[in-house]
Amino acid sequence: MKLKLDLDDFRVPDGKPFRIKKAKTKVKDLYQDDAHYESLIAEFREEIDDLQQKMYAQNHQGLLLIFQAMDAAGKDSTIKHVMSGVNTQGVECHAFKRPTDAELDHDFLWRTTRVMPPRGRIGIFNRSYYEEVLVCRIHPEIVTKIQRLPEKTTSNLKTLFADRLKDIRNFEAYSHRNGIRIVKFFLHVSKDEQKKRFLARIDTPSKNWKFEEADVRERAHWKDYMEAYEDAIRVTGTEECPWYVVPADDKKNMRLIVSAAILDEMQRMKLAWPKLPADKLGGLARCKKLLLAEK
Repeated sequence: MKLKLDLDDFRVPDGKPFRIKKAKTKVKDLYQDDAHYESLIAEFREEIDDLQQKMYAQNHQGLLLIFQAMDAAGKDSTIKHVMSGVNTQGVECHAFKRPTDAELDHDFLWRTTRVMPPRGRIGIFNRSYYEEVLVCRIHPEIVTKIQRLPEKTTSNLKTLFADRLKDIRNFEAYSHRNGIRIVKFFLHVSKDEQKKRFLARIDTPSKNWKFEEADVRERAHWKDYMEAYEDAIRVTGTEECPWYVVPADDKKNMRLIVSAAILDEMQRMKLAWPKLPADKLGGLARCKKLLLAEK
């Protein structure tokens, strides 16, 4: 892979020292031209697919990829471009929007826990349980008026969100111990770039459906969202379940960094084709002998 890239520039294995103000939203182009980009992304897809097939055959580990971002950062397109070459038999993607009544009847992790990827597969969360410490923190009325929580739980929101971050960290550690590796991506787009993309959505009829007035209103909370993301990354970034803070102002750079990170994380899993026991190898030899003997 001819790509000069140090993933340590983006990987946050220990969130404590993380400062969002120091995180870049743009880097120099990692590709020479469009043809070079297509060649790189295709090679990444092929390598990721190869490792996923080994994961599926081995059936001892799974991988969950979580994508979080401000609106218009490019979550949907990144998932599409990065994972489109991977065998769909081994990949499950879930997008989380407003909770349903049934989901509100359960704890905040329930709706995501029930669709966690099984061993052998890659799961993709387009937004996730992190919304519970992001959107809910910016709009606490969701917690106090909609989520049907006991009054004693909502009486101190600062404690509530701190506890949720601890619950998330513990859940991710638990998942890792049980064979599910969790890798999280914050696609870090600048406020100026988001504005450009919003205007493009308004001016392009085929993109009008993506735009809602609420998207613009949320920009007023930009600083609050950045603080919420920083806290989430600082508390839940671990070596086993790291965050990647990926510059998102250039979508092609972003996709290449995400691809490289996924490949690197899968390589850390030491995936390989299963080694068959002696009796099964003997059975294969007998089957081969029978097939070759056919007329």
